[in-house]
Amino acid sequence: MMKVLIAVTAVLSLAASAPAQNTASSRYWGQWRGPEGTGVSRTADPPLEWSETKNVRWKVEVPGRGSGSPVVWGDRIYLMTAVPVGIAGDAQHAPRGGIQPRIPHRFVVLAINRRDGKIAWERTVREEAPHEGSHTDNGTYASSSVVTDGVHLFANFESKGLYAFDMEGKAVWEKDLGDKRMRNQFGEGSTPALHGNHLVLVWDQQGGQSFVVTFDKRTGEELWRANRKEIDTWATPLVVEHGGRAQVIVPGRDVLVSYDLETGEIVWQSAGLTMNSIPSPVFGEGMVFATAGFQGNNLKAIRVEGAKGDITGTPSIVWEVNRDTPYVPSPILYDGILYILRSNNGILSAFDAKTGKPHYAAPQRLAGVPNVFASPVGAAGRIYIPGREGATIVIRNSPTLEVLATNTLDDGFDASPALVDREIYLKGNKYLYCIASQ
Repeated sequence: MMKVLIAVTAVLSLAASAPAQNTASSRYWGQWRGPEGTGVSRTADPPLEWSETKNVRWKVEVPGRGSGSPVVWGDRIYLMTAVPVGIAGDAQHAPRGGIQPRIPHRFVVLAINRRDGKIAWERTVREEAPHEGSHTDNGTYASSSVVTDGVHLFANFESKGLYAFDMEGKAVWEKDLGDKRMRNQFGEGSTPALHGNHLVLVWDQQGGQSFVVTFDKRTGEELWRANRKEIDTWATPLVVEHGGRAQVIVPGRDVLVSYDLETGEIVWQSAGLTMNSIPSPVFGEGMVFATAGFQGNNLKAIRVEGAKGDITGTPSIVWEVNRDTPYVPSPILYDGILYILRSNNGILSAFDAKTGKPHYAAPQRLAGVPNVFASPVGAAGRIYIPGREGATIVIRNSPTLEVLATNTLDDGFDASPALVDREIYLKGNKYLYCIASQ
């Protein structure tokens, strides 16, 4: 593999979006929660069943370790990984979290061919030791996903920099925002949101000023920055359109905030969620659904229409749940049903998104996936839930729980899958799988 350190000495302009952008954006998986930001693809129809000997088109070892979702556009898959220097074999894929002495890593962006799994290009953006540890349950210094619109590709290694490329791996611009300081050295993992020409990044931390910042995706010019009194959030911001303007919804422990995308001014805010806001919000039915589940439980369903100023305790919060909410996995919203997992467990709840009425009498335990960090994804009327032990359970998108299949591979899965065409891409701790009907 190439070992190229990027040196960007000039800020270049990126090309305009392609005319077929809207069609392509609904087909491909350009961000970690899919085309609509809900975890759902409206065009994909991946297999229902697979194993190591069934419906695996290819399987390739990915160097190092990363828990970001595969992102798919055109004929390529894009990934981030952190590769420990001087480590080979299976040890290269071992978790390296905690506060033990840290060895240097290569921080790498990979483009992989969908057809055969071969590397199309590789870029090492930095090679150095992490400035602090990461959570022992995660153990990677590449937790974010890339984001793309088919013309621009962005990789956020946070304390190791934010990088913009074209789709052939040419470096366009980069930003160094300094070192993030996280509580208990739990590690970083915020993925930016891309909307129009705006790239939005949340920089919540404990050791310095927290803020939300927006860049012009073409040049890297900073457009606005809003300081925050928050610590340690990992959720990807959600951009929604309402009344002809875009809003950026950013969860937090103390405050859940909507910022105007153009100006950074606060549109509305409410009391926050819980500590360690990790799940990313989703939007549908005219409402934002935001949730968190560490040292407490909270899910808020907020109607965007009419939300203004402080909406705490107002009818803008249509319904709320204070039990069985997720710690790491994000919710999935599919045809009016909102699904959430309890903590990091395979215990599933489903709600009518409009009313909050539970579809199950009680949360349902999913056999075969006792521990879940990945976020569920859906397509073709099915929902796919990968577990850390290697199984992926498939259920029907329905008010009644119906398990369709349980599929096991020789790897563990923290990364959320990507669903494109008739394929599912599963990024494990060691391998990237292309699952496709044979």
